[in-house]
Amino acid sequence: MRKAGRHSRAVVAIAAAAVLGLAGCDTSGGDGAVRRESTAQAHPSPRPTPAWDRSPGSIAAVGDSITRGFDACTVLSDCPQASWATGSDTVVDSLAVRLLGVTGAARHSWNYAVTGARMADLPGQIAQAVPRKPELVTVMVGANDACRSTVSAMTPVAGFREQFQEAMDSLRAALPKTQVYVSSVPNLKRLWSQGRTSQLGKQVWKLGICPSMLGDADALDARAAKRRDAVQKRVEAYNRVLREVCAKDRRCRFDGNAVFDYRFGTGQLSHWDWFHPSRDGQARLAEIAYRTVTAKNPVA
Repeated sequence: MRKAGRHSRAVVAIAAAAVLGLAGCDTSGGDGAVRRESTAQAHPSPRPTPAWDRSPGSIAAVGDSITRGFDACTVLSDCPQASWATGSDTVVDSLAVRLLGVTGAARHSWNYAVTGARMADLPGQIAQAVPRKPELVTVMVGANDACRSTVSAMTPVAGFREQFQEAMDSLRAALPKTQVYVSSVPNLKRLWSQGRTSQLGKQVWKLGICPSMLGDADALDARAAKRRDAVQKRVEAYNRVLREVCAKDRRCRFDGNAVFDYRFGTGQLSHWDWFHPSRDGQARLAEIAYRTVTAKNPVA
C-alpha cells in the first residue's frame, strides 16, 4: 500500500508540473516539449519478463532414486549413466545430452540426487548444486514421500509445501537467474496396476518396496482400495504443490503433470524391481523434460 501511495503522489506531482509547463508555453510561446517529457515520465515502460532460455549451458539434477537411475542397468544399484537428467547412456538420450551434446553433458552436468531422498532432503541437495552455478536445475522428488510403511507415515501436504518452498528460496537467494524444471510425481497407482501383472514383481514388492501402495498387491477388498486411493490422492496433492510453488517463480517450469499422466507400461519398468524406470522408462522421462524445457511457452 505504501508503494502505491508514493506512485500516486509522483503522478500528481508530474501532472502538476505538466500544467505549469502548459501555462509557461502560453505566455512564452514554447513548443510543448515539457508536456511530452512529463507524459513519458508519468507512464514508465514496464520491466520485461525475463525470457526462458531454451538452451541452458549447464545442468544440475536433484531428487531421488529415479534421477539416480536406480535399477535401470544394475540390480539394486544406482546407475547414473542411465539417468534421464544427466546420464550418458545412448538409449536414454538424457536431457543433458539433448541440450548440451555428449561432450557438453560430460563437462557441464552434475547429478546430486540421492536414492531414498524425500522432499525434506531437497534443500541440502540444492546447497550442493549451488557452487556449480548451473543454468538449469532439474527437480524430481516426492515418490518417497508417498511410498511409506503406512498411509499415516506419508509426508503431510503442508510439510511437503514448506520443504519445497524452502528449497526454492535457498536456490533463489544464491542463484537468482538459474532456471528450474520441476517434474510431477509419477502415478503410483498405475505402477501398481501395471507391475502386479508380474508374479516376480509382486514377490520383489514384498521385500518392502512402497508398501503404502504396493503392499498386498493382489488384495482388491474395500480396505486395500481405500489405502491405495489415499496414496493416490496424496500424490495428486503433492503435484498441486509443485505446480503452485513453481508458478510463483518466473524462472520455473512445471511439466504440467506430464510425468504423472504418462501411460507407461511394463516395458518402462525395471524388471529387477518393477518399480523404478527401466532404460526405456528413463528415455521417456528425458523426452518429457526436453519437451518442457525447450517449449516456446510454459505449460498452462
